[in-house]
Formats: sequence, structure tokens, C-alpha cells
Amino acid sequence: MQQSSPVVIAEERKTKSGHVLGILTLNKPKALNALDLPMASILLDTLEQWKSRQDITCIVLASAGDKAFCAGGDIVSMYHAMCESQGEIPAFLTSFFKTEYTLDYCIHYYPKPIVVWGSGIVMGGGMGLLCGASHKVVTETSRLAMPEISIGLYPDVGGSYFLPRMPGKTGLFLGLTATQMNGADAVHAGLADYLVAANQLDILMQKLNDVEWGGVNHHDSVSQVLANLDAPLSPPNSLIALHQNAINTWCDGKTVAAVVDNILNAQESDLPVSEDPEAHAMAIKWLNKAQKNLKNGSPITAHLVFEQCVRGAMMTLAECFKMEAVMSCRCGESGEFQEGVRALLIDKDLSPKWKYNHVEEVPHDVVQGFFSSPWAEDEHPLAHLGEEK
Repeated sequence: MQQSSPVVIAEERKTKSGHVLGILTLNKPKALNALDLPMASILLDTLEQWKSRQDITCIVLASAGDKAFCAGGDIVSMYHAMCESQGEIPAFLTSFFKTEYTLDYCIHYYPKPIVVWGSGIVMGGGMGLLCGASHKVVTETSRLAMPEISIGLYPDVGGSYFLPRMPGKTGLFLGLTATQMNGADAVHAGLADYLVAANQLDILMQKLNDVEWGGVNHHDSVSQVLANLDAPLSPPNSLIALHQNAINTWCDGKTVAAVVDNILNAQESDLPVSEDPEAHAMAIKWLNKAQKNLKNGSPITAHLVFEQCVRGAMMTLAECFKMEAVMSCRCGESGEFQEGVRALLIDKDLSPKWKYNHVEEVPHDVVQGFFSSPWAEDEHPLAHLGEEK
């Protein structure tokens, strides 16, 4: 009987200087490396084991296959757990989010440099892995997004922290519209540090192998290696940067209803004038896609995105993760998330029946309920997360 491949491959690779590189490879390419509970547990356990190892100087987190680094979380398993829980918070979701958020927090404050190779699709849970890394790498094939409005969830895995810290109103716009970003967009938004050619991963590994790791500042050594990798031959242009002023104008509203109305009523004339017909057509397509995603998305999620950006802007990372654990578990009992996954991945009819048709219809107390903790403070699954050091 053939033994199945491990969902995460953990390697310890000895370098020329006698030190060790820790290599973690997400290994579910057919599932676009979607992050499930066993994968998150292996990643967290391995990172914790490597943390105190003096011989390990650097961690590289990459993936099998060229299509995706990580296309999100294992929401199909979450769907089945929600179906079985009959309107209560599924224990599986509590366990999953506790592990995932603990992993993401660990990456953010890891004492050794962590390189995340975010080539291909990087969405949802994949964004959580990327955003915490000390060295965030994207390529010309990268496609990043927080598409949760389409499934009735919200941009979790630290979205409450990184969305409001993007340039201008970029984070709010991305959360509301599920707009996909290319590598240049990711660098502009602060989600990536390096835009390199997709064929450079093996070169990166070789250069890390050749580093003289005797110095004390391993972060600088990794930065130098990444800065000398080849850029894409045809690097993408950032549509986010090009339309930054328009995004700021559309999202400049005191209520989510005002912002949604602004985006849905945005016109071609709001976009920067371009003498290049192809670039102009691309910009119109970009706007239309954003409007379609918002129009078809969950009105409850739109409220959650707006609220998390307001609250998260004033919170520490640990506070954001604790708030998101509450929000995520509440989503697991509300039915909206379950319905969104059903429509997209189970029945695949692409016609979710949201609880409300428009953002104006969502009651204030319904929104606030997603921020109401079901646990006493000392029973919170992330009570162990400390303040930033």
C-alpha cells in the first residue's frame, strides 16, 4: 500500500558554513495548498521546535506546484462542521482558528528570519502566512486577495491589523471588493518586500546555502540575498498605485453604506486618464470586477470589513487576533458563512442567499453580535497571546 505524501515537508538543509536552513513546503498542490488543521499544526510545531535551535539561521516557507502558494483555508471542512453544529459555534472552527492564529502570530514575532515565497495564488489563509514573514516575496505570477466577502466570512488572519495600515483607504477597498493584486500591487500595499522572477527560488536556496552565517544579524544577510535576485523580465504594473487617489475618494465615507454606494456608483471618468487604449480598457475591467464582487458579496461581511478596519487601526496585533477569533467563531454559527461556502464550493450554483439584500438592511445589533465574545476572558482560545515584544 502506497504511503501518502506529507501535507507539509519539513527539511533541515546544512549550509556551506555548517549552519542549517529550515525549509517548510506546503504539499497539497492539487488543493492549491489550502491550509487545513494538520498543516497548520505541523507548521506551528516545527517552528516552535526550530525557534531555540542555535544552528538554524533562517526559515524558508514555500509550496509544491507552480499554481499557488496557498489559496486559503480548508473551508470545505469548516462547512461540514457548520452543518453539523446546527447554529452553534462548531468546536472544529474554534480549534482551527486557535491553531491558525497562533501560527500566524508566531511567524510575526519569530526571532529568526522567515522568507515566504508567495508565488502564484496567495489568498485568505495564505495571506496570513505571508504577512507575518520578515521577508515577504512575490513574483510576476502572484495573485493575492482577501476574497471573503464572496463567502460570507471577512478578511481574517490579521486583516484587522494589516488592512487599515495599507496606503490610504487601500485596505478597506480590497476587503470590500475582493480585488486581486499582482506582485507590484502587493509591494505598493506593503504586503510584500520583494518582487522577483518566479524562476529564482532555486537560486535563492543556493545563495542562502552559500552565505557565511557566522554573523549575528541574519536578517541583513537574507535581505542582501533577496535584493540581488533577478527581477521579472516583464514586471507587472500596480493598478492599486495608479488608482490610489480614486480608491481614497470612493472609500472616504463615515458609514459602510456610504462607501459601498460610492464604489458601486464609480464611473469610468473617476479613473486616471490614459493615452494607452489597452491600459484604459484594463482599468475599466478592474473597476467593473471590483463592483461586481462587492454587489454580489455578503452585506453582513461588508459591515464586518468596515468595522474591523475602524477597530483594528487602534489595536495591537495580539488584540486583532483575539478579536478575529471571536468574529470567526461567530461567523461559524451565523449561517452566512455556511451559505457562502455552499454556493461557491458545495453546490457551486454561485447564487448565495444572503440574509440581507443590501448593507442598509443589516441591523446594528446584528453587526455588534459578531464582536461579542462567547468566552470569558480567561477562557478565550487566544488568551495565551502576549503583547508585542
